[in-house]
Amino acid sequence: MSLVVINKIDEIREIIKEYKKQGKSIALVPTMGCLHEGHKSLMEKAHSIADITVISVFVNPIQFCPGEDYDRYPRTLEQDKIVAESAGVDIIFAPSVNEMYPNLQKFSDLTMVVPPYELTDIMCGKSRVGHFDGVETVVTKLFNIVQPDFACFGMKDIQQLFLIKKMVKDLNIPVEIIDCPLVREESGLALSSRNKYLSETEKTDALTISKSLFAIKESFKIGIKYTKKLFDVCLTNLSKNVELEYLEFVDADTFKHTDTINSKTICAIAARVGNVRLIDNIILEV
Repeated sequence: MSLVVINKIDEIREIIKEYKKQGKSIALVPTMGCLHEGHKSLMEKAHSIADITVISVFVNPIQFCPGEDYDRYPRTLEQDKIVAESAGVDIIFAPSVNEMYPNLQKFSDLTMVVPPYELTDIMCGKSRVGHFDGVETVVTKLFNIVQPDFACFGMKDIQQLFLIKKMVKDLNIPVEIIDCPLVREESGLALSSRNKYLSETEKTDALTISKSLFAIKESFKIGIKYTKKLFDVCLTNLSKNVELEYLEFVDADTFKHTDTINSKTICAIAARVGNVRLIDNIILEV
């Protein structure tokens, strides 16, 4: 079948219902568009595990905090169609804001899905208060609309991935979450839709974010397990033009902070290069 773009909830529900009657499995890849090779890897994974691949292209206003880049976030649907078709996507669900949140005057009027405070008052959630409420709410809506059997999420947004997996388990949502590896540019920089905001000079500075993580991993391999020492390794390698927001070490199973690495650990970073906020992470395996 050729790629189709659907804007209405009722319409995509009818199409999915017909596919379900035929016994076809559905995989969903939620995105905000401006698709790159990282997104493409998620779509290709979805295409490989299900009969029908659906991606959402929706810049979700309720996950942006005041002063963030909602208005200037890149919207490139025509280019996204080309990328999606090349990855074997069958349906792009691209609703309007009013379609997803009819007649919404203010976010406080909306029923929200709110993850546990202790898991959001760290890392990205600490500086982006309410961000994950918006993420989990829109993802829940997408799961209810598309009714996927599988949903593919990238490991670059590692806190988001952990929270969505917990939400699905806690709320008994019948979808299998598929973890997909973080994808990097050849230089090592983690792929992000926001990378296009970077000037050439800023991109050079941004590369020290991933270089810092790689240095941490090498230090861990030679026996350094204390996170305070690994934090110093990061600072040594990070450009002075990069403003560190956080460098956090958390247990991969519990997402709780660790001072000494004795189990599988996520080392996650967020930093600003100019006006661009970037995130990245590595996994430290014992």
